[in-house]
Amino acid sequence: MAVLFNKTARPQWRFLAVATGLYLLWWLGYEHGLGPDGRLDHALSVQVARAAAWGLRAFGFAASTVPTSPTLVRMAGQPAVLVGDPCNGLVLYALFAGFVLAYPDNGRRRGWFIALGIAVLYLVNVARVAVLALNHTYWYHTVDFNHHYTFTFVAYAAILALWAWWTNGRPAAYSGYEPTA
Repeated sequence: MAVLFNKTARPQWRFLAVATGLYLLWWLGYEHGLGPDGRLDHALSVQVARAAAWGLRAFGFAASTVPTSPTLVRMAGQPAVLVGDPCNGLVLYALFAGFVLAYPDNGRRRGWFIALGIAVLYLVNVARVAVLALNHTYWYHTVDFNHHYTFTFVAYAAILALWAWWTNGRPAAYSGYEPTA
């Protein structure tokens, strides 16, 4: 087991072990705490809906949320998008952070990069909800496809781009975890 956490031996196995451990921690924490409690999911869903409505209003659209249903984005008074717990981005943030924590690095950059990445993913998710509201209002026949495929692709492409940035931006002076030829 000690070889898994040795910085110079088998970095792929170490990454896999740490990523698996972080996933199990996330799963246990979410399934037995955060998920059933529901407060974090609800607060995040409300925030994403409000931010999407605000962004739409900033671009001149009649968008809103209402106090009786704060996770519902309305366009011109009509329901457009309901931000449910699976769509609030929490799992994406955990997935992103877990990868950054599991990937070898000297640790100094992790904190700011995780915060930056989560902020980027939050903005991508807010834009996704806003565009989905526009999609529902103006091209409703494509909503199902875009919600399930197009926007999923966009979200995961953003995560992959951030991961690529993280893996390619490691300090050159860090000598651990370098692959051997």
